[in-house]
Amino acid sequence: MKPVEPIFVVELFEPMLDQLLQLLRPLSTEEWSRLTPCVGWTVKDVALHLLGDEIGQLSRGRDKDTSSLLPPGPDLVSRINQQNALWVEATRGISPRLLCELLDSTGHQVIQYFKSLDLMALNGPVSWAGPDPAPVWFDVAREYTERWHHQQHIREALERPGLTEATFLTPILDTFVRALPWTFRSVEATKDTVIQLSVTGDVATSWFLQRHGTGWLLFAETAFPPTTTVTLDPETAWKLFTKGITPELARSKASIQGNAKLASKVFETVAIIA
Repeated sequence: MKPVEPIFVVELFEPMLDQLLQLLRPLSTEEWSRLTPCVGWTVKDVALHLLGDEIGQLSRGRDKDTSSLLPPGPDLVSRINQQNALWVEATRGISPRLLCELLDSTGHQVIQYFKSLDLMALNGPVSWAGPDPAPVWFDVAREYTERWHHQQHIREALERPGLTEATFLTPILDTFVRALPWTFRSVEATKDTVIQLSVTGDVATSWFLQRHGTGWLLFAETAFPPTTTVTLDPETAWKLFTKGITPELARSKASIQGNAKLASKVFETVAIIA
């Protein structure tokens, strides 16, 4: 058996930021106003949301300012959504030119901050992967997925190719699948039951979720044959994990072999705060 390995993505933030700025800077007024898959948000709104993420990362992470932290609670997701909506509404008056300049400045500051971190140190939990403390590299990878999938929303609205090269996309999916053990936490199965999730295309990667003790562990390789295999194309995979498509639509696009009940749980996996 081979465990899944840490995901190191700090070096990908700069090329991803460059791609975003190259995309945004020449946009027309009409293009800035196009609606994205984020319901009710335009291209500009999503870019403003990304700016808010950068400012929040610098303020809370680098500068240790806790004034905007939301306390935990059952309604945390709705409060986060409300906070995000208020930010976008309050900043819509920022011009596209200034917005790009701010994204450039804050984006590079965030990159320098991430480079300063001890990636193997323990940090707070990544909520969609469970309540336990997580290593810093996992939180940085989560931040990478946040920026990547919102840039995908912008690219879809503008009918531009996505950042789907394996260099960008493989660590995205590798991060998202870390939600599988938490998704399956209440699923009972016999010891060493294995669920294989495979993604096709340039990514061409498989992960193996194995029953171990009273829970599930994720592996890159396992000695046990899979009880169930779910195969997805890359676009279906990332959209499933970010609630960009319904579980039913994702299932209709998937290839499933073996135990259908176990397979169905894969389609409940969500790797964003939602």
